[in-house]
Amino acid sequence: MKEKLFKDILPKVSKPVRYMGNELNIIRKDWNKAKTRMAFAFPDVYEVGMSHVGGKILYGLINETTEHLLERTFAPWPDMEEVMRRENIPLYTLESYRPLRDFDVIGFTMQYELSITNILNMLDLAGIPLWSNERDEKSPLVVVGGPVVFNPEPYADFIDVFLIGDGEELLPEFLDAVYATKDLPKAERLLKMTKIEGVYVPRFYEVEYNEDGTVKKMFPKIPGVPEKVKKRVVKDLDSAYFPEKPILPYMNVVHDRAVLEVMRGCQRGCRFCHAGIVYRPVRERSIDTLKKQAEAQIKNTGYEEISLTSLSTLDYSGVEKLARELVAEFGARGIGISLPSLRVDAFSIDLANEIQKVRKTTLTLAPEAGTQRMRNIINKNVTEEQLLEAVEAAFKSGWNSVKLYFMIGLPEETEEDLDGIIELLDKVRNIGRRYSKRAVEVRASLACFVPKAHTPFQWQPQASITELEAKIKYMNSKKGKNIKLSFHDSRTSYLEGVMSRGNRKLSKAIYSAYKKGCKFDGWTEYFHFDRWMEAFRETDIDPDFWTVRKPSYEEIFPWDFIDIGVTKAFLKSENEKALKEMTTPDCRHDKCTGCGICPRFGVDIDIREGDKNAHSCRI
Repeated sequence: MKEKLFKDILPKVSKPVRYMGNELNIIRKDWNKAKTRMAFAFPDVYEVGMSHVGGKILYGLINETTEHLLERTFAPWPDMEEVMRRENIPLYTLESYRPLRDFDVIGFTMQYELSITNILNMLDLAGIPLWSNERDEKSPLVVVGGPVVFNPEPYADFIDVFLIGDGEELLPEFLDAVYATKDLPKAERLLKMTKIEGVYVPRFYEVEYNEDGTVKKMFPKIPGVPEKVKKRVVKDLDSAYFPEKPILPYMNVVHDRAVLEVMRGCQRGCRFCHAGIVYRPVRERSIDTLKKQAEAQIKNTGYEEISLTSLSTLDYSGVEKLARELVAEFGARGIGISLPSLRVDAFSIDLANEIQKVRKTTLTLAPEAGTQRMRNIINKNVTEEQLLEAVEAAFKSGWNSVKLYFMIGLPEETEEDLDGIIELLDKVRNIGRRYSKRAVEVRASLACFVPKAHTPFQWQPQASITELEAKIKYMNSKKGKNIKLSFHDSRTSYLEGVMSRGNRKLSKAIYSAYKKGCKFDGWTEYFHFDRWMEAFRETDIDPDFWTVRKPSYEEIFPWDFIDIGVTKAFLKSENEKALKEMTTPDCRHDKCTGCGICPRFGVDIDIREGDKNAHSCRI
């Protein structure tokens, strides 16, 4: 197949390097000596998947530290898919060019709800049945992990096994179990795997529904299967594996740079934020460890930028020291340091100036809402004064471009809150004009609020497409000159909301949409909303049931069986506080908020010297 691929196939498609492999630092293990053989499948194009930090971690972890084998595959772009189908080329991995059906495990990562149609398309390209109950003893096990699977139910009928939580310990243990049970019937193998913490096997659970369509109860069908699945947590992040020789692509990828994961988790408590809840508790890497990882990555890749990444990087306790030492070490070599979008209250213009000595980029801040009332509702504990002070300091220091992140369609939002966003942007622009000799650019990216599972706002309704479009039209009519607004597509946000809070009944609609040609739903040029709506109608599914409908506190959610460590009582309390416009402080700088994660996962509480209330959580 390899010869045919390179000679006859790749010259006919755009960006053939996506499908070639052979990159620097690629790992090829002996197929015959490997115990379990796994294909790591990213359900999007190569340049998106190769930017995924989790994939880099698992690739190196399995290949470097275990006797198993892990190879990569990505979703082919439609032009490549067309040629593959015409020439009967099955989906293959980039390391060995073997078809996916030869592997023991096909493991997908779900970073985005609408990637499900790409997962189905990739299985079909591999010649593997899409429904789990149609796959026989010889079929690979189809496994899914990632943030989306904290509500796995919309996809449960397609997937054999879900891996819930951090993968560094969970995946090697799972692959060990795959190898240890290789001579058993499939049902027995899967039953044994349910004993592993973090493993969810949908076929062993029954769901009953009320007449109104809500979940009545969910229970194991077989004795010994756990009623709740507890997420897996890596307790010591500092000693956890992190790749020092990541694969270096031969094409530009979305995030083309060395990456340091400085910490995992966030306890800020923004009420809309899924990751901020499900990835608790906070765990940090030491500065020494991070500096060693930076040196190794630069040595092995030649990258010219190092990104400090986490959910809230400026909350990393050693961020200033780390950034200054990295600049001192790498700045003279022309290697820049970058931070993701910044919280205003943690913003240090001195730090920003320090890390951008090598090259200036756009300053990115995330106030999320335009009025203090709305920031209180979502528990974004920042003030307008803090934002404007940060912006003023930035423009004084020579920045000419500022980007701000907001959301629209938030709970209790009024027209005044939308006006507040425009007014805030005008103030930022005016400050820039005051200090900059050149024209300043102020950009705002506005996402549509989507209620997520395991968050305080899981009980809040989602704004309808009509309502969101009205808000977008209103804001475009109000914006001033030299202010650029970009909005997320209200229709994709609507579908994201359906999947976020959906149950197993959605599988029929997902399959129907796929059969109608839906794939790459996150890409504007391939998104077909009308086909999705046809699929809902034909399968008798009302998508509004999971979006604009407001759930009651008594309702059993499809994801309630997953134990994330944060209690449902805490989430209810936070939702109630939102309605009263009350805030909850960060427990690292104030008293414990009672979310439940510390006792549930054995977290030690360190009392900070001189402050009996302030503490930090440490596993």
